[in-house]
Amino acid sequence: MKLGLVYDLRDDYLAIGFSEEETAEFDSRATIDALEGALGRLGWDVQRIGRGQELARQLVGGERFDLVFSIAEGLHGRSREAQVPALCEMFDQPYAFSDPLTMAVTLDKPVAKRIVRDSGIPTADFVILERATRDLPDIAFPAFLKPIAEGTGKGCGGRSKVSNKVELKREAARLIEKFHQPVIAESYLAGREFTVGIVGNGANAKVIGVMEIAVKPDADSGIYSYEIKENWEPFVTLALVDDAEAQLAGTRALAAYHALGCRDGARVDLKSDSQGSPQFLEVNPIAGLHPTHSDLPILTTKAGFSYDWLIGEITTSAIARYNLQTSAADIRAA
Repeated sequence: MKLGLVYDLRDDYLAIGFSEEETAEFDSRATIDALEGALGRLGWDVQRIGRGQELARQLVGGERFDLVFSIAEGLHGRSREAQVPALCEMFDQPYAFSDPLTMAVTLDKPVAKRIVRDSGIPTADFVILERATRDLPDIAFPAFLKPIAEGTGKGCGGRSKVSNKVELKREAARLIEKFHQPVIAESYLAGREFTVGIVGNGANAKVIGVMEIAVKPDADSGIYSYEIKENWEPFVTLALVDDAEAQLAGTRALAAYHALGCRDGARVDLKSDSQGSPQFLEVNPIAGLHPTHSDLPILTTKAGFSYDWLIGEITTSAIARYNLQTSAADIRAA
């Protein structure tokens, strides 16, 4: 079975002048090599495609794949993660992971939070700041600020936690100017932080495990920031947990996965309030897949499963959606 691997290679963008932070969500050669190796061991004939634009060129030219496996984040717009799935649907090309609507919704943090909240899943109170004006909306302090449509901790750091309206206005102005998009201000959650790995679809969707993220207090004010995520080992403890609070985080993560229409696999982030109640933060429907640096593979390994198992679960779920069960069984057996 022929699989097209679509991705944004970080080195390509750095070479033409983009910054480290601008390319933070893009993938390293090591990630692409690991994915190609795992998919090959699972029986796929892997063809590296690269950027979504190259996939478009090939599809227009009549090329087709049994499956497209895209981890391309896209470069422009708040629906950038939906671009490759939308392209695949335009050409009736089977693909892994969530559909364009879910990809767009989950990148926009306020939209995702509204859907989750309306589904009965707890999430912190929030307001949206489009401008850092004099008349700011009321929100309980401390509050936490971040851009509405960024990933990999971009825009998050020690300054994101604000204690009053003066700090709120100053940080909102900085983030709006830097990222050219509105800012979400959430009531700060003082409890434990979790990330939950999920694979599968419908009734077959399952939690791989719940991992607690503990940032040292002296590391960027204890915030799981972009800078910490880039070099997490000295500053963060990652541990698989299964106590009552962690189990509740897993249950709420799976509910959010369903509420947002996620498919095949995703990673859901939650943080508890001061009462130990896990609150939805966001979901990443195309989570990082570096075998030893990204949260989802790390969580999978800690849960006792291999990297190949994770990639196999994602692809098996995807091809089953296209009624290719025989091929899915072949992939499992490979």
